[in-house]
Amino acid sequence: MTTFADLGLSPKILKALELTNMTTPTPIQAQAIPHIMKGADLMGLAQTGTGKTAAFGLPLLHRLLDIGHPPAPRHVRALVLAPTRELVSQIAENFLTFTKGTAVKVTMVVGGASLNRQADRLLKGSDVLVATPGRLIDLLERGAVTLDSCGYLVLDEADHMLDMGFIHSLRKIAKYIPQHRQTLLFSATMPNDIEEISRTYLRNPVRVQVAPPGKPVEKIVQGVHFIPNGDKAKLLESYLLKHPGEQALVFGRTKHGAEKLYKLLVAWGFKASSIHGNKSQNHRDRTLTEFREGQLDVLVATDVAARGIDIPGVRHVYNFDMPNVPENYVHRIGRTARAGAEGNAIAFCAPAEMGELQAVEKLLKKTIPVVGGAAWAAADIAAAPKPAQNRGQRPGGQRPQGQGQGKPGQRPQGAPKPLRPASKTGGASSPARQKSR
Repeated sequence: MTTFADLGLSPKILKALELTNMTTPTPIQAQAIPHIMKGADLMGLAQTGTGKTAAFGLPLLHRLLDIGHPPAPRHVRALVLAPTRELVSQIAENFLTFTKGTAVKVTMVVGGASLNRQADRLLKGSDVLVATPGRLIDLLERGAVTLDSCGYLVLDEADHMLDMGFIHSLRKIAKYIPQHRQTLLFSATMPNDIEEISRTYLRNPVRVQVAPPGKPVEKIVQGVHFIPNGDKAKLLESYLLKHPGEQALVFGRTKHGAEKLYKLLVAWGFKASSIHGNKSQNHRDRTLTEFREGQLDVLVATDVAARGIDIPGVRHVYNFDMPNVPENYVHRIGRTARAGAEGNAIAFCAPAEMGELQAVEKLLKKTIPVVGGAAWAAADIAAAPKPAQNRGQRPGGQRPQGQGQGKPGQRPQGAPKPLRPASKTGGASSPARQKSR
């Protein structure tokens, strides 16, 4: 069995690892670390939850320890770019753990926090800077940091950076970094644009792949429940009541919808909170800390959190809304079954979301088992309102106050009756899907 010592890592790093629960390298770590230690550019492809941060972090820190003197003022020796604040925070925390007992300095910069304070922290330079692209550009343009001596560039969750439109930011940042550098790219999926980035920024990269791109962790038990939009909240409640005290992540499509759903769950007695783009960075950090420490049982999130949460206690993931981007499904459910644990992931599919479900199954190259309801008939799908028509809908199917006439929850005159799936919802059986899918 391969150990971290077998990989040739510095004794100082091995000593820091003794303080963690990391005992043996994961497959991506065992394959990537030797190449990175030799100075090769590398493209790493692996699912979420497989230890990618340590796969690039440990050998990178090993190389930095050999330098032996502090960085120059405002200078950065290694840059790690990640698409979300949560992921940056997670990477920085791991780096701080790996560097305990060493002189390596790790700095984190993200949007939503004080730009002046971040600039002050960079005055004395940093061995490792972990950053979101937008905030790094802010600091570069005001002269608060220089990348002239940056010899290492890591692009983590590169596919998600593309999804979020960071390709232009990446091109801008790359101009500040010397061409003679070591570049590492890590991704869970492999869209065509990633190949283009690899050709542009990596030199003869070694490719390390431990699972087909887009494939979720095997220990995740997946299922789909066909349910009308208006009935999703009550269905979620029934699932949550089945596993009291076990932590669950619930993913919604919009910030407004996530906020409404979390407030509804709190009203129903659940210890819940939400995290999305409208929340301040302090709130997001505080909420994640509460969730990590077990003060919350349910966290409702948008895709901003799909790749930035590494909490071993999460046993259940619910796709309250199907994701618009099929790859995001893999990252959402990858928040459970972390570090070899087991997990469950249930997707709620309304008639208008059948296209999204089919796109996910095409990516997975398999059919997700049915755990409730039956696949929607073509007529139901055609009659379903488009997502834009549901913007004012509350979780649970209630209309916002002040819209229409009649009693709360009553269907407005002339509105179509709510759609129902072809069979009863909530069953534990897995009926065969209709051919109309």
